[in-house]
Amino acid sequence: MTWTAPEIQFAGGSTAADERTMLAGYLAWHRSVLLTKCAGLTGEELARRTVPPSTLSLLGLIRHLAKVERIWLRERFAGEPVERLHPGTDTDFDEVDAAKAAEDYERLLAEMRTADKIFAGAALDDTFTHEGETFSVRFLYLHLIQEYARHNGHADLLRERTDGATGA
Repeated sequence: MTWTAPEIQFAGGSTAADERTMLAGYLAWHRSVLLTKCAGLTGEELARRTVPPSTLSLLGLIRHLAKVERIWLRERFAGEPVERLHPGTDTDFDEVDAAKAAEDYERLLAEMRTADKIFAGAALDDTFTHEGETFSVRFLYLHLIQEYARHNGHADLLRERTDGATGA
């Protein structure tokens, strides 16, 4: 049987809440936008590169964002000795395998859950140092929101070129 990315419950959020609630809410919303763009597509469709000459695909975005979540939250902030996902330049985008789409999708969900647990145990003003520069948890939220927002724009185009679907 062919695996298909599941339908997801779209994350809502508050437009008038404390800073922590809004940051977590916007991150959840942007994550759900990406997952919505993937919903209903097979591994083959997710791996399709539909906007040549770009090598971007929805599966590549899934792989990339799992890598980003892992690097920033687990590796850099929490200091976990985790293996780097898709090491090398652009391997997350360039070495997609439709047969491993379900595995890559589940890895992204797992990284999201782990990141949320790490966020829950940290204050916005907690900091860490990476390559001599100090970063806060607040920065991590903003960086991930920015990363998802940027790639959700790519996902819009990729999904529309895959099957014509548009919208959130």
